[in-house]
Amino acid sequence: MLSTPRLLLICLILLFSASQVQAEFWPRESRVPGGIAILEVPQRSEAPPHVYFQEERVYTARKNGSWYAWVGIPLSQKPGDTQAYWRTRDGDLALDFSVSNKEYPAQHLDVDYEYVALSDEDLARYRRELPELRGAMDHFRPVAEPLPEKVVKPLDGRYSSLFGFRRVFNGEPRNPHSGLDIAAPQGAPIQAALPGKVAAKNHYFFNGKTLVIDHGQGMTSMYCHMHEFADLQIGDRVEAGQVIGQVGTTGRSTGPHLHWTMSLNTARVEPKLFLDSE
Repeated sequence: MLSTPRLLLICLILLFSASQVQAEFWPRESRVPGGIAILEVPQRSEAPPHVYFQEERVYTARKNGSWYAWVGIPLSQKPGDTQAYWRTRDGDLALDFSVSNKEYPAQHLDVDYEYVALSDEDLARYRRELPELRGAMDHFRPVAEPLPEKVVKPLDGRYSSLFGFRRVFNGEPRNPHSGLDIAAPQGAPIQAALPGKVAAKNHYFFNGKTLVIDHGQGMTSMYCHMHEFADLQIGDRVEAGQVIGQVGTTGRSTGPHLHWTMSLNTARVEPKLFLDSE
């Protein structure tokens, strides 16, 4: 029988090993608003580095013995030089990089008037729902989920609206499209892109029936406008490729499709950067 100190040491070693991220897949880099900057972090220890961008903790992963930060660049980021910060015992050290300009096209959509000019009741509902949804999307859970060799595309279908489009509803400009829309028949199965835990499951005013999955370290995915959910509850673990629901047209939607969002350090980034076949 192992002594108590020896058993404690083994448990600590196992816990420490589980905290490391040896990434199997690797996103494509695109240093533009809505893209990803992959920065090498000169940390030599086995412990994951603490990297921040705009005060948000950044996802870090290991490859060939070196640590890298996957910095999500917000769509609102202005082109030019900027910095992430590596937090050390001696202070914050800058990780410099430059963001190039990218012009996203505009998309004009006609939707029901009620989804553009909200009633007081609908506006109150939206404001009640927003903290729950953002809390799930923007939470940093300091857990390293094991990553698959590649990200699963949640749905096969036609891209009906691309990421970054400047949305114009009934002639009124709105925020850029922060996800990727994939059109498919109602009821088509939707799969989880990566393993993680269900962080939100609800029927929201704009997003319809929506599921958010937390993949650890500030990387999350969101799946909107579902017709039906799979039998999942908040806190349940899902695996990459697991069916999480069915395509629908709930919420603000012009037809059956999946709105798929990927986030890093609270920034909505181009989902296609996670797919090796795009």
